[in-house]
Amino acid sequence: QVQLVESGGGLVQPGGSLRLSCVASRSIFVIYTMGWYRQAPGKQRELVATITRVGGTTYTDSVKGRFTISRDNAKNTLYLQMNSLNPEDTAVYYCNADINDYHYWGQGTQVTVSS
Repeated sequence: QVQLVESGGGLVQPGGSLRLSCVASRSIFVIYTMGWYRQAPGKQRELVATITRVGGTTYTDSVKGRFTISRDNAKNTLYLQMNSLNPEDTAVYYCNADINDYHYWGQGTQVTVSS
């Protein structure tokens, strides 16, 4: 088991940046895949980015070149650096840990992009 706590969301103007953090309650070194998902109002939750234990990353097309996922195994923390934000990025962002094909979720952090 693992508990995940996200932080770093907020209100930002279009073109701005935010960095999300997700702190895990246990070592993430052994968690092979972690990721960020998001859910906008009235829409299904979608995968944003994933990162493996060895640093392999994937991104959904809409965030490629703007978002960067990273992990600090020593700090048990997952990050999502978000640049060039636009209103379509507005959503609740969730941290995810895939442990033996069981998905653990954080409570989510709200990101609102608006002028």
